[in-house]
Amino acid sequence: MTSCIFCQIAEGTIPSEKIYEDEHVVAFMDVMPVTEGHVLLIPKNHRENLYEMTEEEASNLFSVAPKLANLLKETFTPAGMNLLQNNGAPAGQAVFHFHMHFIPRYDETDGFRSDWNPKVDEYPKERIKEIADRIRATLQ
Repeated sequence: MTSCIFCQIAEGTIPSEKIYEDEHVVAFMDVMPVTEGHVLLIPKNHRENLYEMTEEEASNLFSVAPKLANLLKETFTPAGMNLLQNNGAPAGQAVFHFHMHFIPRYDETDGFRSDWNPKVDEYPKERIKEIADRIRATLQ
């Protein structure tokens, strides 16, 4: 897919700061980093989001995740790390080629925010069980 910027990075037709590459995936520096060491991991095959990935493609990608996380941990000694992956525009996806952000965390002032607004009143234990039952029924 030649119009996809991440496909072009994977193909090497536009420059990037690649830090890892194998036959299935590429990891490179985010050009708009939130923290020092912010890296993206993508499959080389164009897949818009997680819904389009095969189990094999996901396995290839996620098998690299611990290696990449440990590489960043050894290099930057962060206090923690967030992994972020968005599927679809309503979830915040801006580039429509599957990618996972590895965001090293240093402290509460490092620039990254991921806030939850739990709706505990809307989801009591009984409602959570109903939702789980729906999901399990779909699995069958």
